[in-house]
Amino acid sequence: MKRILLVLLLIASAGAGLWFGARHEARSAAIPMLDRRADAAAHGAAAFIGADFGGLSLQALQSHALPWKLVTAALVLQAVDTDGSVTADRATLNSLLAEFGFLVEARVANLPGGVSSRPDEMPLGLTHAVLFPVAGAPVLVSNLGCAACHSGVIYDAEGRPDSSRAWIGMPNSSINLEAYTLAVFRALKAYGDAPDRLMGMVTALYPETGWREVQTLRWLVMPLVQARLDEIPGDRPLPFPNGVPGSTNGVAALKHSFGVPLIGGGARDAGIVSIPDLGYRHWRNSLLVDGAYAVPGQDRQVETTAEDNTPEKQAALAAMTTFFTVPSMGVHPDRAIEAVPVAEDIYAFLGSAYAPQPFPGEIDADLAAKGGAIYAAECSACHGTYTMEAGRPALVSFPNWLGDVGTDLLRAEAFSEDLVETFRKTAYRDRIDAARTQAYAAPPLSGIWASAPYLHNGSVPTIRDLLTPAARPDTFEVGGHALDFDHLGLHLQNGRYPKDYDPFSRPVLIDTSQPGLGNEGHEFGADLSELDKDALIAFLKQL
Repeated sequence: MKRILLVLLLIASAGAGLWFGARHEARSAAIPMLDRRADAAAHGAAAFIGADFGGLSLQALQSHALPWKLVTAALVLQAVDTDGSVTADRATLNSLLAEFGFLVEARVANLPGGVSSRPDEMPLGLTHAVLFPVAGAPVLVSNLGCAACHSGVIYDAEGRPDSSRAWIGMPNSSINLEAYTLAVFRALKAYGDAPDRLMGMVTALYPETGWREVQTLRWLVMPLVQARLDEIPGDRPLPFPNGVPGSTNGVAALKHSFGVPLIGGGARDAGIVSIPDLGYRHWRNSLLVDGAYAVPGQDRQVETTAEDNTPEKQAALAAMTTFFTVPSMGVHPDRAIEAVPVAEDIYAFLGSAYAPQPFPGEIDADLAAKGGAIYAAECSACHGTYTMEAGRPALVSFPNWLGDVGTDLLRAEAFSEDLVETFRKTAYRDRIDAARTQAYAAPPLSGIWASAPYLHNGSVPTIRDLLTPAARPDTFEVGGHALDFDHLGLHLQNGRYPKDYDPFSRPVLIDTSQPGLGNEGHEFGADLSELDKDALIAFLKQL
């Protein structure tokens, strides 16, 4: 009876404007303010930080978006119950989010002119807005955005990370979406039958929360969340592995959202992909590590130069990029394609205003020059040709090479023919040439010094290990790491962090014997002398 009365009270408070005042979709409040004279690149940077691409809606709330206050209250409540010394406050929440690799309250260091600083204290890359399922019934909803995965920490001259500062466009090699989604799922399941405690934690964390929002969460949102949880069998929110720190499993997520069969029912659909730096990505003719999405009418393996990066090609790549919001944010394909103008601004930022953080350590100029010649002879045929401009290598030709170099094939095989056929039934069928290539595309190497671990699946911790296949470790830690500038990669001792190092997020032990994480293949450079390897590493630091 009490529940019925409160629901009636909610409805009565809306009055005659019950539906007219409802808002089932909203613009993200995480987008920075722009100067009136801001150009397309500035608009793109702002969108990269906070745009929602249609992912803040009641529809997205059924799959990917989260009722933020309810979710965070459950996480903190579980932490308090687990450890009696933990306090129920926002500092605890921020610590929990940082453990998953989110950059909490990070300041962006590479904002172009005309873009203000971030507008709130939410973790970088979490879009959010208030929705009204019915008038007078607010719900704060969050979802992932570009910057959650594609913003890296700033490193100092010794390779130490500063997680309070971020560089948008570089990879967040510590973000652990698998651990995050699992923790949210388990916390909500643990306290679904404790509404009084959950609502008490909501008001403790967010004292500004009004009574309408509390009652909306309790009587409208919680039953919907509980119903969704009851539909999920077992103790995992997803039937497939969703990656490790610095990697994701977008293809399995896409198959799952489309109802396409997963390998082994999902448990063996582990084609995870390491998050890349986004420099020079607009030079590619195809996207994804296997080149599965290509510009219509464009050969995947045609060499490109700066002259080929026409507005038409950038528009085609922007359309492809909007499709990524389907598996990552739960946006319906028919809705996702409406965000093409936003994606075009993002490509304007990446194409004209973006460069990775300059290498912060020392570089031996003579050694790097020697390394440049080695790169030209050993690597450029696949990864592109560079020339020196203003003291830094600049890409002048990119081959768009696609093939097999002996690396773990699971991710390439995971992009099934069933998925291709399903894709061709969407609104993107004329925008993207989708194909199962069963190969891998060699990427540009922009920002490679800060992109460890390496290979498409993040299975090799350093460039030195990549160049010395016999020395590649079977297991190693990743997440919240410092960098080793001599070996160019993760700072490790026998695969583990030094005992005196305190990671800024929770590390995970990578086991390269697991499906999708094999560290074999790509043995180019194995025959180089140690001095030549040093030289090549010196050159790569400049990219």
